Amino acid sequence: MRRLGHPVQPRHHGPVSTTTHAQAGGHVLKTNLMAPTPDPHELRDALQAIRPWLIDASQVVPPRSAIAHAVRLSVTYLSHLAPGHAVEVRVPPFAATQCIAGPRHTRGTPPNVVETDPTTWLRLVTGLDTITNNPAVTSSGTRAGEVADWLPLVRL
Repeated sequence: MRRLGHPVQPRHHGPVSTTTHAQAGGHVLKTNLMAPTPDPHELRDALQAIRPWLIDASQVVPPRSAIAHAVRLSVTYLSHLAPGHAVEVRVPPFAATQCIAGPRHTRGTPPNVVETDPTTWLRLVTGLDTITNNPAVTSSGTRAGEVADWLPLVRL
């Protein structure tokens, strides 16, 4: 018999998942919390591969996999540079992470969220755009603006 307010805890058989899930824009996003620190050279190479398109949207759009790789590396890199759980950064449909030291958020919609599309995110990461007054960036919460303190991650 189960008491109200005390759900039965599932038993884990095998390794415990180190993946966190976030809901954003109708997509389930995953970020590996135990991911190794990304190599800054790998991040730079991934961004260099799509640089012409980031600078000039009329250029040929890179393969989806190249964009996804650059987004995932940059989001993971941000979470390693600014570890914590005070702000959630969402770049649907490719990635989401929690970063910046502060209180941990565990249920429902986080109080501090920054969300944008992959193109805008990569332009922010490379310093081609800024978060301030950017209409393509949705942010909420008193600490969401702190993400700007960590950008750009790489200047091309």
